[in-house]
Amino acid sequence: MSRLADYFVVVGYDHEKERGGTSSGKIIQRFPDTDWENCPFTQGIELFCQPVGWSLSSRREPPEFFVAVLTDIDADRHYCTCLTFSETIAITSTKGDDPDGDEPSGIHSSLMFAPKSLVLVSRLDYFDVFRNCLGIIYSTYVDKLDYQLESLVGNILGCIQVPPIGGPQVRFSIGAGDRQALQPPLSSSIPVSGNTVALLFKQLGIQNTLVLFCAALTDHKILFHSQSNSRLTDACRGLTVLFYPFKYSYVYIPILPAPLIEVLNTPTPFLAGIHSSLMDDTSDLLDVIVVDLDGGSIFIPECINLPMIPEPILTRTKTCLKMVLNPDLLMADHAFPAPSPKKPASLEQKDKEIRAIFIRMFAEVFAGYRTCLTLIRIHPEPFITFHKANFLGHKGMVEDDFLIRVLDAMAFGGFVAERGPPYRVCDIFDEVYAVLQEQLKEEVNDPEKVMSNIKDIAKQLHTNENPNPQPYVQKVPKPTEGAYSRIHQPPFPYLDWQHVQKIIDEGVHKQPVKPKFNNLRPPQLRIVPIGPTIGLVTDRLRIVDNNARRLEVLRNCVSFIFENKITDARIIFPAVLRALKSRVARLSLTQELSYHIRSNRAMLEHQQFDLVVKLLNCALQNDSSMDENGIAAAILPLATSFCRKLCTGVIQFAYTLVQEHPVWSNQQFWEASFYQDVQKQIKQLYLPQQREHMIMEKKRDSSYSPPQYRNEDELSVPSYRSSSTTPDAQRRLSGFKPRQIGALEIAAEQLRVWPTLSSEQQLEMMNNEESTVYSQAIHYSNRMVYMRVPLETTKPIKTLSPHDWESNSNSNITASLAESDSIDAESGFDETEISDVGATVVRFVTRFVDKVCNDSGVTQDHIKALHQMIPGVVAMHVETLEAVHRESKRLPPIQKPKILKPTLLSGEEVVMDGLRVYLLPDGREEGMGSNMGGPSLLPAEGAIFLTNYRIIFKGIPCDPLACEQVVVRYFPVSTLTKEKQIKLQYTAHIDQLPKDGIQLRSNIFQLMKIAFDEEVNPEDVDAFRKLSNKYRNPNNVFSTFAFSGQTMLQPTPLHKHKEKNASLKHFAKKTLIKTARKAGIKSKPSGNRKPNKYVLPTPPQQRRSLASPRSSTAGSDSESDRPVSELYDDLSIIDEADFPQSLTADPKFLEKLMTRPGYNDYKRLGFGDLMGGAQTLRTRTDLFRISTVNANYSVCRSYPALLVVPASVTDNSIRKFARTHRQSRFPVITWRHQRTKALLLRASGFHSRGLMGMLKPESGSGTSGGEPSSSLQQERYFSAIVGATPNSGRVYHPSCSDSLTSLDSLMMVEQPITLPDTPDMLRRAYKTGSVRSMVKPKTTSFGRIGSIKEKSRMSGTASLDSSAAARINGALGEGNYGDRSHGDLINNSVQGLKRVALYVLGEKAQMKGIKMESFPKCDFIPVDFYEVRHVKASFKKLMRACVPSAPPTQENTFYKAVEECEWLLQIQNILQLAGATVDLLDVQGSSVMMCLEDGWDFTTQVVSVAQILLDPYYRTIEGFRALVEKEWLSFGHRFTHRSNQTAANQASGFAPLFLQFLDVVHQVMNQFPLSFEYNDFYLRFLAYHYVASRFRSFMLDNEYERMEAGWLCEERKTPKIDDTDVEGGFAYRHQHQPSLGMSVWDYIDKHHRKSSIFWNFYYSPHDQEMVLRPYSNMSNLRVWEYYLTEDLAHGPPYEIEVTQREIQLNEEEITETSGQMTRKVVNGCYDNIRIQQPDSFTWQLQEMYKTENDLGLLPQKWKTVWDKIERPNRDTIHRNASFNTQMVRSHGRSIHKRSTLEILVKGKMLGEAAKMFSQPHRFEKYTYTTPVYCDYCSQVLWGLLKTGMHCADCGYNCHEKCVNNVPKNCTKLKIVADSNSSSNVSRAGGSESGSVTGVTTVPSTSTGYEQMSSGSSEQQTFEGYLFKRGALLKGWKQRWFVLDSTKHQLRYYDAMEDSSCKGFIDLLDIVSIQPIKNVQGAPKRSDENAFFELKTVRRVYNFLAFDAKTAQEWIDRIHSFI
Repeated sequence: MSRLADYFVVVGYDHEKERGGTSSGKIIQRFPDTDWENCPFTQGIELFCQPVGWSLSSRREPPEFFVAVLTDIDADRHYCTCLTFSETIAITSTKGDDPDGDEPSGIHSSLMFAPKSLVLVSRLDYFDVFRNCLGIIYSTYVDKLDYQLESLVGNILGCIQVPPIGGPQVRFSIGAGDRQALQPPLSSSIPVSGNTVALLFKQLGIQNTLVLFCAALTDHKILFHSQSNSRLTDACRGLTVLFYPFKYSYVYIPILPAPLIEVLNTPTPFLAGIHSSLMDDTSDLLDVIVVDLDGGSIFIPECINLPMIPEPILTRTKTCLKMVLNPDLLMADHAFPAPSPKKPASLEQKDKEIRAIFIRMFAEVFAGYRTCLTLIRIHPEPFITFHKANFLGHKGMVEDDFLIRVLDAMAFGGFVAERGPPYRVCDIFDEVYAVLQEQLKEEVNDPEKVMSNIKDIAKQLHTNENPNPQPYVQKVPKPTEGAYSRIHQPPFPYLDWQHVQKIIDEGVHKQPVKPKFNNLRPPQLRIVPIGPTIGLVTDRLRIVDNNARRLEVLRNCVSFIFENKITDARIIFPAVLRALKSRVARLSLTQELSYHIRSNRAMLEHQQFDLVVKLLNCALQNDSSMDENGIAAAILPLATSFCRKLCTGVIQFAYTLVQEHPVWSNQQFWEASFYQDVQKQIKQLYLPQQREHMIMEKKRDSSYSPPQYRNEDELSVPSYRSSSTTPDAQRRLSGFKPRQIGALEIAAEQLRVWPTLSSEQQLEMMNNEESTVYSQAIHYSNRMVYMRVPLETTKPIKTLSPHDWESNSNSNITASLAESDSIDAESGFDETEISDVGATVVRFVTRFVDKVCNDSGVTQDHIKALHQMIPGVVAMHVETLEAVHRESKRLPPIQKPKILKPTLLSGEEVVMDGLRVYLLPDGREEGMGSNMGGPSLLPAEGAIFLTNYRIIFKGIPCDPLACEQVVVRYFPVSTLTKEKQIKLQYTAHIDQLPKDGIQLRSNIFQLMKIAFDEEVNPEDVDAFRKLSNKYRNPNNVFSTFAFSGQTMLQPTPLHKHKEKNASLKHFAKKTLIKTARKAGIKSKPSGNRKPNKYVLPTPPQQRRSLASPRSSTAGSDSESDRPVSELYDDLSIIDEADFPQSLTADPKFLEKLMTRPGYNDYKRLGFGDLMGGAQTLRTRTDLFRISTVNANYSVCRSYPALLVVPASVTDNSIRKFARTHRQSRFPVITWRHQRTKALLLRASGFHSRGLMGMLKPESGSGTSGGEPSSSLQQERYFSAIVGATPNSGRVYHPSCSDSLTSLDSLMMVEQPITLPDTPDMLRRAYKTGSVRSMVKPKTTSFGRIGSIKEKSRMSGTASLDSSAAARINGALGEGNYGDRSHGDLINNSVQGLKRVALYVLGEKAQMKGIKMESFPKCDFIPVDFYEVRHVKASFKKLMRACVPSAPPTQENTFYKAVEECEWLLQIQNILQLAGATVDLLDVQGSSVMMCLEDGWDFTTQVVSVAQILLDPYYRTIEGFRALVEKEWLSFGHRFTHRSNQTAANQASGFAPLFLQFLDVVHQVMNQFPLSFEYNDFYLRFLAYHYVASRFRSFMLDNEYERMEAGWLCEERKTPKIDDTDVEGGFAYRHQHQPSLGMSVWDYIDKHHRKSSIFWNFYYSPHDQEMVLRPYSNMSNLRVWEYYLTEDLAHGPPYEIEVTQREIQLNEEEITETSGQMTRKVVNGCYDNIRIQQPDSFTWQLQEMYKTENDLGLLPQKWKTVWDKIERPNRDTIHRNASFNTQMVRSHGRSIHKRSTLEILVKGKMLGEAAKMFSQPHRFEKYTYTTPVYCDYCSQVLWGLLKTGMHCADCGYNCHEKCVNNVPKNCTKLKIVADSNSSSNVSRAGGSESGSVTGVTTVPSTSTGYEQMSSGSSEQQTFEGYLFKRGALLKGWKQRWFVLDSTKHQLRYYDAMEDSSCKGFIDLLDIVSIQPIKNVQGAPKRSDENAFFELKTVRRVYNFLAFDAKTAQEWIDRIHSFI
């Protein structure tokens, strides 16, 4: 019996506080005024009476009723039912005198309405009864009924007693003529819902309610909001009712008042509701799910990951809900639907059916949960835990996020505690849980039974709430209609508290307890049904895993081991390891091993012990640390049983070798295993004696299938058999299982008889259970010590983090690995090291003991004894392990394969002997034998060697089927680009996965993932890494193998020589002296050194910084802080005395130079000879001369000594204007067209405008003060070039090879230049209508407008897309914008391309300030090119794509990775620009000058490719050498710097410019295979050796440095070739000088004479075209085979001697093994197809050579034989080409020329038209609330269904479908007119990097802001105003900042409209960026959270944004860009 209500409270408006300025409520009266003893009064009720806040109203509101819920400190809920009405009050206000008004002061009054609440507080939830009671009190008050209010209140509080749950119906009256009834529910565990659940679904719908349910079940914060307080309470109540059988145990506040809104910031989950008017106060809640009840929507924040109910349960639940809520849905499509029922289902009926569905859902989700309950104690109270890992593992939901979160939630813990006991009161859930699985089977066959079963459950729920079938008619007085609105209504009276208290006291004392309540039958206790077992529910789904053959192999292997048939066991051992990936196989393994244990110990031989430990380790590593399958628990007794004898008295157990698995450090595993074993002991304790002899039930299971366990007891390893039973007999016995009595059944019986036992018996049982737990705790303490103390106790324990488990658990440590190091031997990994092993283990075990013993009820005395015992056990075990470790060290090591010695080159020495390693497979499928087929060559076991030239691996595959082959992988040590440590994963064929591993990546597209063997010491690994780094980064190039390899140096041990600058004083002195010389203060002493014979002494001239100005101009890769080379660094440590400085123009030296192939090419081109000149008569060719102005390298250090210039230009003039170019690399002639006589010139970019003013004539040079300036000399030089071009003065005849007359013919066609390259582009053009505009006359569209770096990623399109075409056609052709001048501008640009004698192709920044009138017949064309930093980044991505470190995924495929690297786009760009050069020279007849970057990178690429396309000579082997020596070596490509050949250049990063050039040549060769004398192998050979550092040819940065080194003009004899050279391939007949190295060209010539390895047999010089015009479309480009191929048989084939020797060794081994050569199997990844299966020509030549040798004849050279071959005669057939043939031929030339014209026109459009195309819109999705029209198609935009796109910059509106067609002419940025500069060239720093300061101030030029900003999308550029603090003692200034991801810069301007950039920060220099606070000197009224700090390598910047949000956005954007 309990009271109906505890308190009655009257709460009113507090007028006193109102006068103080605050409005609140106060308790006017409460009854009783003293607290009940068992129910204290809850404070703060007045806050809940008005949740929105107490306030006066000007209108009377009708009475309101709602229920608020309060929770006290004991987590008991108190229900506050509030009835609120309005009372009239008079407000009087006094108005003071108005000094300016005429009205006198007076008193004014008005009527207002104050709220008053009547509250009943109760612990019962009979809301309807409380509503009636409060309604009667209000009706009595408002209608003035003849009843005393005191009597009504007293009767409610003292006279009405409510029966307990399950009691009868109570009928009562409170004394106002009413009749009421109260019916308690039948069950206390089933919540009462009424219709709240159905109402919740009605408001939110099925999907939203399910999402909300999952959120609440997974402990998320949920906030309801509504206009109705009652709806809030009903929604919260309905959601918690759905939780049944769970109970919501977190914060529960259905109605949260406004003053307590801060409660929502709690970190714990909650379920709360607030009034919708308070939603503005919750905008800062980031992790709260907000539910709008009125709108039926749910808002889930992005930070919340909400898991849903697993399938198929979710789908089944949704289907059932639709059947209940939408019953007509299934019949909606019926042609003749059944008539709908006359009476639809009520809301309450739907409520119960919905609840029934959720009860079924819970029963299905937790099916089998009772078999995972673990019983620990029965008496005095049951203690039961839940085996979470077992449950998840058997259900196969280890990774199911929903189920994991639910099991970890507090609600599930309460569920286990409440429903775990096996003997208790059962309810509906227990019944449904017991029969649901059978029902689901029936429902599959009969779907109609679904609703029938649901309605049965719903009926039980309805009966629980309404057990009385006969309704009782209640009588409840109600107020008359409109009574609340009466004007003269008196206030609620003040009740007589004494009268009320008297009635309460009388009711409490006089009312007796009714007999019928005492005679209530208590709830019946019974045994809870066990329900479905977890095995029966889930294991039937895994019957496919039960492979009988695999289990048979497993059993045979175990039998062979214990029968000591080790050889047979090893044969099938790999198959067993693969089989152990299955859960069933692992369980079977533990069972098989348990059969062989006798007397709790199994002493094994060493080999037996090794194999058993391998099996245990493999089983553990294939399982997770959760041990969801019970594998680790089953291995525990096995690991403490299997052992071997090391010596007398020393026994090693298996647990010492299976410790390195994360499961042993998982506390939850130990607890679960402990509880499982305790349950077994408790079960044995209570198992009746007679049950042990039950009749055996024959229940045969397949011996290969997993055991069908009935409960958790059977999941463990069977108990040890007696020694008299054989394993086979045990297996036979295991097939007959007696009926198992579960622990829960025993506990239920014990709980049933517990009350009948005497106290002595009860005490005895309690002591027995406590002793059982205590003994098991002792046992597990020892087990934990065994598993946690490592074998080598001197090493610290490594504490594994969760993300390291997988990688660290994959080590199969075997028994004979006693020499292995501890697990933390590798110092490169992050790890937590603990010094004291014993203390660590003691803490771990003690923590476990405290947890399990306290939970299990062990006495404190026993716990204290355990604490005292554990340190002693640890100490004893550590002492025992020391002896075991000592003896295990003496075991003989495992037999390892013999280390194979690598084949070495002449002069190559082994620096570090082979370290035994495993070569692991990487991301390439070749060699793994999986998808590609063939043998599994990787992983391979062998050794890694470090020589003074290469890193070599040589070994054999681990796969037994491929172990007869030899695997070789190597790369030159100089090509090593990255070394990193790797976390090892499980790899097939490796029994013992080592711990140490590193990954070595080479820039020749090689990758080595190596894992060091256990026998390798960490010191050796460190030595290997240090030595490889030493040889990778030599101090200078003379320490590389190219020079030191011939001297037979012994680098190990390393001898430390004394350095030149051994002291700081000496270094400082030399530095000061050198600086003084550079400044001209001190001259260089001549000394007595004699220069070399052919070395030119230089005049005493200081090294001017202006000659190579590095501070103001930098390379295009932004490397201003990096010296050009070792000689360019002004503060270089290299002494200048090391190089001759006195250079003179020695005629013999110049004569020697002219004999080199590069200079000899000048003679071939007709530029004259050095010995010609003034002494001979001038002829027609005397327009040019070979100048010696740079003979002493004084004009330009990076230029060759001899240069071709116009004959009319003097050397003195050259010296002057050379300074106008970067690095003084002035324009020189490098090639001339033989027909058109057009010239090809190369130079660097022009200097910036600011630097030009610093260039003054040199003093003392003999020039007068009135001599013309450098600019005038430059103009004269350009005029001389123009004069030497025949096109400047006469009309040339077109090329006969071309069908079109010139480039001008392209301008006459009616078609636009836009040519879609792909069908998709063409289809899009048709869709958008741009194709229709293509055929219109007078319409021209040009492609590729804008920077390459600003383009979106396209797969090789060579023209504009449809949107660009439409934009240009519309804007220019049709004149949509009313400005016809745009079209005239383009027409003028096109016309301006005609008849120009010289085209200067340069950077955009150079072209703005040029005075065109100063350069007649010249045109300056800006072009786009990829900078070096883009090449570096692209190459890194290309290496990862072609040689990935991990297998590619479905998302990141090989083709996608190649596309994202943009390498082919860069190849395409070079081809297009070279093609434009070809057309201008060959078709237009104009000269071309290439002036890009510093003139040694991209310029060299384009010029070289153009010459190959134009001149057939360069397509020969001789000509290609001349081209490379001329353009790349002589003209100073920085090979040492770009290839990182020395330690000083490592920081710059590898830039493969020469490799890119070779790739372009390869692309051309693919399209013209008959035009090249050399083959693809020739190009790949050069690509390999230009970075390999074997030859000297590609070393140092320019000709000057090579001359200083002494090998430029060395005298060398041609090496002789004899037979020994062919056979051995190691000894050269002519020995080179050790200090000069060897030339790659001599090496190529030698092998070219010996074999046809470099020859292209398809070369046809007579059939080839003179000028090649390759396609540059992406579809015509190929990924070079050089990046993809690999030959594991001998390594890269580019070391020809090594390849020949390895092949010879393999053939000899095969011959020795088999006696004769058998059939050869060639694998693509192992053998080199070109060598093993040569082409027909090569094979015939080889056969002829062998035949001549066999006949004793002198073999002829292959070239002689080839030249003798008569080619077949081909009759020349003259026929007229068809129209289609002519179209095909002209189409290729047309596309090529159009590409050229597009480049030229794009460069010309630098004015208004270019700006119109360079400003795209920044569109964002926008929902329009008012009608808006699309600015493109003029259709309406309005409403949610008409969401459009809005430009955030200019306000342009359009449909989403119209975005692609909108002209990109955003008007945000103002157009700045071009300024006319007096300087000839100006440059804005677009490709320059900064100087030593962080933000570089660049000169003000005409390059507008729109040129600097990115023209793509907002993903590339971010901009806005920021305050920037200046340098020291400077203030804050506002600047306009632009974050450009394309140029990788953060630039700033004075204002948004400013056209000139004031400075920039290179994003590559940024070290960190973070918000800061408390900035000194900050501007006033600034937000302290809006400051952020940007730290670069040079300085620190402080910025201030407008607010914190903007500052964070800047920080995020910069983070994303860097």
